[in-house]
Amino acid sequence: MGILSTIFTWWTGPTAGTRVYTSRHGVEVGRDDQDNVYYRARSGPDRRWVIYNGEPEATRVPPEWHLWLHKTVDTTPAERPQTLRTWERPWQANTTGTALAKTPSGALTAGGHRARAAGDYQAWTPE
Repeated sequence: MGILSTIFTWWTGPTAGTRVYTSRHGVEVGRDDQDNVYYRARSGPDRRWVIYNGEPEATRVPPEWHLWLHKTVDTTPAERPQTLRTWERPWQANTTGTALAKTPSGALTAGGHRARAAGDYQAWTPE
């Protein structure tokens, strides 16, 4: 089943076709802290792509690599790292839908109970 999933499924990682294309036409230009690998084309049009380490989720691309992928900057973060400004927080991947997602105390997944507040909610009833 492993070889078949590599050939036919893209949601578990790169397909066999992507691996062959990348090995023949791509040059690795860098890796991010999640071990996603970034490539550019050896020749021809300036094509850029990423091979994800694990689930192919676009929110796992850090901002500095996003700028390079979308041709906003010409230098890779490996060549010229960006520094965080004092008001910026370090980047983190989107955790929505995972076990790491933040859950408010009143959410159904957290038990569905919230603390009462003064002047608590009154349901609307038609007259």
